[in-house]
Amino acid sequence: MSRRFAPLLVAMLCLQATDAFGGEWSPERAASYLDRRLEQWFAWKPAASADGPCVSCHTGMTYLMARPLLRRRLGEPQPTPYERGLLDRLRASVGEKPESYLQGVEVIFAALFLSEQDARQPMSTATRRAFDQLWMLQATDGPSKGSWAWLSVDLDPWEHAESAYFGAALAALALGHAGQAYADGRTVAPHASALTAYLRAPPSARRPQHDTLASLWASSRRRDLLLEPERRALVADVLSKQQPDGGWTLSSIGPWAAHPQKPPVSGSSSYATGYVTYVLQRAGVGHSEPRLARALSWLASRQDRDTGAWPEVSMNKRYPAGSMESFFMQDAATAFASMALIEAGH
Repeated sequence: MSRRFAPLLVAMLCLQATDAFGGEWSPERAASYLDRRLEQWFAWKPAASADGPCVSCHTGMTYLMARPLLRRRLGEPQPTPYERGLLDRLRASVGEKPESYLQGVEVIFAALFLSEQDARQPMSTATRRAFDQLWMLQATDGPSKGSWAWLSVDLDPWEHAESAYFGAALAALALGHAGQAYADGRTVAPHASALTAYLRAPPSARRPQHDTLASLWASSRRRDLLLEPERRALVADVLSKQQPDGGWTLSSIGPWAAHPQKPPVSGSSSYATGYVTYVLQRAGVGHSEPRLARALSWLASRQDRDTGAWPEVSMNKRYPAGSMESFFMQDAATAFASMALIEAGH
């Protein structure tokens, strides 16, 4: 190819990529928004503890998932102080997390994020201790066999009566990070088998599809979690609920409990669309698939250019405008929207 035409070709390809996603988005602004929120979270007294700030589902968990991807996308050489602070909280008392209403959540998070830190290298002592406690706390009988106690405080989408399934799927992701050799080990294999059996059990009528999608996400690391026909059926079902504008509504990934005090919402949701689009890509749906391309286009066009966030409101109650709690779902929406767009290579 002639050198004189090369710059023109590059420009055309870039324009086509931008058009395919319906506009540009700013990873820099997304990262800046998440960092500002973690700065506030670290200073917020209700989140504080002697070991560091709580690794909440809405703000901490999603930050630890999204921020490393944004950091690599932006070429930042070091983890942020907030990444280090949250990981320090997970390492505190690792393998000996004290009994509390958060014990199961913290132990799963410790295994999930510490094993991710060990990717492509030998398992660290801290990660091994996290897994040791994880298996020690795994339920051994009854309908919850193979799962863990999880926080249930009637708050959607992560802390309701069925959320133990979501937590178990995160544990399966952690096991996937640890690698097949670890999962097949003599002492671990029975625990892995019980976890798989729990995740593959017939779904409860009350379980939101949001949580079932977490098992599809986990199957990207552990293929035995779902048979191929099950995987295809789940992908087809969630794609059938896509809205004409390319997004998903929160109700489409329910059912959810009634929350009379929640803010009124209508139309496609930043959180639902970011979450579904990321999970579908992890499950093997290519970003050029027409329905997924429309979803990515929807996401790329919905970032608030001033704040860098993807706007979202609580599923549970009205909070005072500008309060810490009023941004919790927006934190998660911004994290998953960023993850979905980065996964697509955009």
